[in-house]
Amino acid sequence: MIGRLRGTLAEKQPPHLLVEVGGVGYELEVPMTTLYRLPGVGEPVTLHTHLVVREDAHLLYGFAEKRERELFRELIRLNGVGPKLALALMSGLEVDELVRCVQTGDTKALTRVPGVGKKTAERLLVELKDRFQVWESMPGAPLVVEPVRAASVSSAEADAVSALVALGFKPAEASRAVALVDDDSLSSEELIRRALKGMA
Repeated sequence: MIGRLRGTLAEKQPPHLLVEVGGVGYELEVPMTTLYRLPGVGEPVTLHTHLVVREDAHLLYGFAEKRERELFRELIRLNGVGPKLALALMSGLEVDELVRCVQTGDTKALTRVPGVGKKTAERLLVELKDRFQVWESMPGAPLVVEPVRAASVSSAEADAVSALVALGFKPAEASRAVALVDDDSLSSEELIRRALKGMA
């Protein structure tokens, strides 16, 4: 099991990353909550990781905090929740927000996540309630990477739309959400953040 990577951020194509460690490039997929905290390309980065082994692929997922990785592991233990849906949930809601949704029975917030209907949201709330009781008193772990605004690039909007589509939004819906942000100076990460808030 690969538990942590410390190296150089070589590529950033939301939600995918390439981290170079000792001359080896590791491909990872990360939730948007981690993406927001990443430094710029070429900067050092440390990520907590979870490896999923399938018959046809070995998939590596990265997280800024151990707490995020533990949440991911809790989610994929549930029936009907795979890594893709777990990342979508974690991209749409911060860890503490998701815990609050579970504790208060807020299905409405969960159904705003692509791929989560009302029945799925209700089932998630029931299955997660007992698991999350300890999270209320768990202090947040310190961030491993510092938030750094990435340099604005001409493809920021395209990257943001691609990331939203990868999360499960329809292309037209993703394009419209990014266009509504209406600020050419923003990085792709900030565009994604604001577009998700707008759709919420």
